Amino acid sequence: MDMTKMTSGVEWPTLGMLAACYVAWGAAVFSLPGVSLWLAVPVAAWAIAQHSSLQHEMIHGHPFRDPRLNTALVFPALTLVVPYLRFRDTHLAHHHDANLTDPYDDPESNYLAERDWNQMPGWLRFVLRVNNTLAGRLLIGPVVGQVFWMSSDWRAARDGDWRVIAGWLWHLPAMAAVLALVLASPMPLWAYAVAAYGGLSLLKIRTFLEHQAHEKARGRTVIIEDRGPLALLFLNNNLHVVHHMHPRVPWYRLPRLYRANPQRYLGVNGGYSYRSYAEIFARYLWRAKDPVPHPLLRRERSVAPAEAVHAVRPLVAHDRALEAWQQP
Repeated sequence: MDMTKMTSGVEWPTLGMLAACYVAWGAAVFSLPGVSLWLAVPVAAWAIAQHSSLQHEMIHGHPFRDPRLNTALVFPALTLVVPYLRFRDTHLAHHHDANLTDPYDDPESNYLAERDWNQMPGWLRFVLRVNNTLAGRLLIGPVVGQVFWMSSDWRAARDGDWRVIAGWLWHLPAMAAVLALVLASPMPLWAYAVAAYGGLSLLKIRTFLEHQAHEKARGRTVIIEDRGPLALLFLNNNLHVVHHMHPRVPWYRLPRLYRANPQRYLGVNGGYSYRSYAEIFARYLWRAKDPVPHPLLRRERSVAPAEAVHAVRPLVAHDRALEAWQQP
């Protein structure tokens, strides 16, 4: 194998961030429990969330050109419950930007179709309303998201979707490797489970309002002009419209793209923006920004979930990313 070709164009900032993430995770699991679990758990949670952000980078073709090498770099399932190959397939389906926020065709949509909402029992609608506040998203969002996602994948696997089945089968050794390390460490398994849940909660801050219902696809994606620790944790995906318009650009170049012409991106998304995550917490910690049922969608399922989500081929979405932004 020609290592020169493999490493040409390597993105060293991403590799450096990945190395720092694994060092922080190792310290949290193996060293810090001897000092204080109160310190070890939040550090582990931060590292787990950072690892998920790095998995997102790998999905988009970083830091190497070979996707197999990128996959190997983030193989350990630090969250324990999110299979990387399922994350990859659903996220690339999400990047069909013309379908953004569609409850059926966008696997990362936080909306439900009105018809499905009306058929839900009252207790479940109450849970989902709570989940639509930022506080709810932090407290119960990981459970709600996991239940809905796993239910969808279970139906697909039951119907014989081998891509879904393979994604979960490959997840088993990735999860087992992490569990083996935790069991060999001084961190109790229950404490690691709390850290994993905390990591998923941190990620819910990013996804809380990064997309909104809008008649035009280009008006559905947010800009959060934050440059603090959460922006680093999310690898600048707070500049989300920049990422959707340039999905192959690595995380460390997104701020420069935005600062070079902020009015371009704010013009594209119709000014859907916030100054910081502090502003978002102040506005939406205890109240919902959006309703649960999609406010614009008035149709029933048009595409089977297996076709819309599970059959997507890696990196196909990148070649179509600009189509939605070019529409008036």
